[in-house]
Amino acid sequence: MANSVRDELAGLDFAAVSPEEFARIVKGLSTREIDEIMRGELRRRVLGEVFRRMERQFRPESAGSLDALIRWKITGESDVVYETTIAGGTCTVREGRTDAAPRTTLTMGDADFLKLVSGNANPVTMFITRKLKLAGDIGLASGLTRYFDIPKA
Repeated sequence: MANSVRDELAGLDFAAVSPEEFARIVKGLSTREIDEIMRGELRRRVLGEVFRRMERQFRPESAGSLDALIRWKITGESDVVYETTIAGGTCTVREGRTDAAPRTTLTMGDADFLKLVSGNANPVTMFITRKLKLAGDIGLASGLTRYFDIPKA
């Protein structure tokens, strides 16, 4: 089953998939299926597109004067780090870790990350069940979802 899903996803142009469609795709997959297909080039493409969309789905009116660096550590086949900077009413994303100190760091596996950003998981439940690990400003982390338009599947 995972190979046919992987083949189907590998053929997708993720830039052309709406956030709502992406949420439906993630909702239809089990954690095991996501973990099985999030390997190699497909993983890099999916994570890259999710983080690119953060800039477009940012809600500056909700962030107000927030100034924060958020580090995302996605574990799986290998650890991948992205950083989101919210400052001056804008959101910028970069792949990789800088020397700057983040206000908060979120660490989670591939499946949990995709479920979170697609609106298919509750961040509080993920934290309580230790699927989401936080370091730094927990208050900032707990409010992150309000700064982005998160689709509903």
